Amino acid sequence: MSDQTRVGELGERALLKRLRSRIPQGEGVVVGIGDDAAAVATAGLTLVTADCLVEGVHFRREFTPPRLLGRKALSVNLSDIAAMGGIPRYALVSLCLPPDQPLSFVDSLYDGLLERAAETGVWLVGGNLSTSTAGIVIDLTLLGSGEPRLLRSQARAGDLLVVTGTLGAAGAGLRYLEEGFRIDERGTLLAGPDLPQRDLAAVAGAIRAQLDPAPPLSFGAALGAQGLVACGMDLSDGLSGDLLTLCGESGVSAVIDRLALPVDPGAVRRGEAEALELALHGGEDYQLLLGVGPERLGAVSALAEACGVPLSVAGRFESGPGEVFVQSGEARVRLTPRAHQHFRVNLGLEGVRQG
Repeated sequence: MSDQTRVGELGERALLKRLRSRIPQGEGVVVGIGDDAAAVATAGLTLVTADCLVEGVHFRREFTPPRLLGRKALSVNLSDIAAMGGIPRYALVSLCLPPDQPLSFVDSLYDGLLERAAETGVWLVGGNLSTSTAGIVIDLTLLGSGEPRLLRSQARAGDLLVVTGTLGAAGAGLRYLEEGFRIDERGTLLAGPDLPQRDLAAVAGAIRAQLDPAPPLSFGAALGAQGLVACGMDLSDGLSGDLLTLCGESGVSAVIDRLALPVDPGAVRRGEAEALELALHGGEDYQLLLGVGPERLGAVSALAEACGVPLSVAGRFESGPGEVFVQSGEARVRLTPRAHQHFRVNLGLEGVRQG
């Protein structure tokens, strides 16, 4: 059997046997892959999240090395557990494949899944295999442990609007991919239009953020363990949409300080207007959005530094009917969210009012 054997030639049972031989039975796994359901030892509350990557919607095969696709499939779920202040434990992977998909793709996909799982202490304990007539689907459920300490409903007027990392990287990365840039499975820039040497690192970093996101997992878990923050969510759909969701859940409004936004260098390289668009609306950055009481900022900043996570105060929460504004100097404008609509020219700013 070669790695170019098609999954349709192999069949479900043989493919499952092949995958099962690669997946270790981890700590706390009482019954692993092979029965009707897995059995895992949990204590206290269990955090549960699920997400899927659908070909043509969430990824394109021509852009995405399968190893990085496997890593991303787990990382987008890891981000949800981090955003609750929890620790990821067990994952179930359901894989829908066209019958003519070669085994080399499946092997590389699982290389990435198992690598990311090993990095984060997660054990794969089951899932499902199915034929697909409409492209590849990777559907993943992740179980975690810990108290749900970071909730969208806990922002208060007077809290600081804090974000981790930089914003706009993944959105910029998608645009670079559409322009012909490519990276290999190790994240090295392979091809693309000619660029000055100084820009190459920013472009490669943005593409890696799109194809292999790195949520601040240790920082999220540490926040949950120490109870310094009550309000948080992950930034998956873009700051403008996610922040509006959080404001609606908490019953407050928010003001973004335009000059304090931590815009990623890969987005900045595309020019000021586009960089702002990507930072506000780009999505898929998988950073944390937090509401932090001013008296807790020092402790939260020290914890972030200990975890190696950049932290920025990008605005504040205030009393109001769940609206979001962008402020630059004395000018304030209402922000219209554009989650999942990354490439409109209009930035969604309207309703100018002063100070």
